[in-house]
Amino acid sequence: MTRAAALDLSAAPVDLEARFGDFVASHRDRARRLAWRLIGGDEAAAEDVVQDAFVRAYRALSGFRRDSSLETWFYRILVNQAHKHRRWRAVRERWRGGWDESNAVAPADPGDPALRRRIAQALDKLSRKQREAFVLVHLEGFSVREAGELLAAPEGTLKSHLHRALKALRSELGDLRDSIGRSQP
Repeated sequence: MTRAAALDLSAAPVDLEARFGDFVASHRDRARRLAWRLIGGDEAAAEDVVQDAFVRAYRALSGFRRDSSLETWFYRILVNQAHKHRRWRAVRERWRGGWDESNAVAPADPGDPALRRRIAQALDKLSRKQREAFVLVHLEGFSVREAGELLAAPEGTLKSHLHRALKALRSELGDLRDSIGRSQP
């Protein structure tokens, strides 16, 4: 099934289940990747968020109004589930007293887990709207218009969030550019 594939919601209930199953199969990997990036790199939590989003979408299929594509509608549910997860995680961490991971080491190898953790921490420092806009456009490849639909935000507002996110990330991770530039001939 292609990215633009639609789900015929006028089908019989049994057929609808099969078609939704096809939708899940064709969008599962992208949904997991998006959730992983939105919640800060926790694989188990990302899987939970994706499962919850698919369940919510399935239960709400009868209420889908076709104002947007099924894909846009589903990813809006996923983004909301990721936001809900982050909000509850923050509450739990405050209650437990939180933890402090050190990000003092910034290795030059882009495949290095410490570098990925540092980048994830930089993304985590962005506001929710900035992080969502950055992940959708720059990491997941949605257009500004598509991301605006997913986040229910005007394109101008989304562009503003993207600008602020890039500015903050450049500031937070600027030392990486300097160290990578020195290590290349």
